[in-house]
Amino acid sequence: MGIQSTWVYLPKHQLTEKRLSRSSPEQDNSAGRGGIVSELIYSDNQAVINHILLPLLRQSGNEARWLLWVSPHKKLSRQWLIRSGLPLDKIVQLNRINSITTVDAMERALASGNYSVVLGWLPTLLARDTVRLQSAAQKGNALAFIMRPQDVNKGANGTESQSNLLKIHSIYYH
Repeated sequence: MGIQSTWVYLPKHQLTEKRLSRSSPEQDNSAGRGGIVSELIYSDNQAVINHILLPLLRQSGNEARWLLWVSPHKKLSRQWLIRSGLPLDKIVQLNRINSITTVDAMERALASGNYSVVLGWLPTLLARDTVRLQSAAQKGNALAFIMRPQDVNKGANGTESQSNLLKIHSIYYH
């Protein structure tokens, strides 16, 4: 499994200010954790997603915010969502979107603060797109996962170990 994470940290004085301002009980407990953008590279040869990503998605499903799946030209399987224990009433999917506008859609969703987690199936990103997503995740206090399928049929020169790749089974889509 290849995981590349970018954690967004606030300077120490901003953290102190946030802690002081969080003293009111009506504020969400998730406030102040900052935004995270992480890349998950997966293969159809392993089912590690069930152990890594699903617990996080289940926990995030308990928040008052939504879970967004931006998956161009693929539709989530309702049966998989039910079996996985994910809240159907908290999941939004954009699947009739092309990969060019996927970054824009993710950026808007992350910055809105309406989504706790945004998953997007994207090709390799430019550095400026990664910076945009990081900034939006921090603004909206959200988690972003860039999901990227890995071609395990690479030759010896570009081979990645199949045991190091995360699998999202195709049965999760229909």
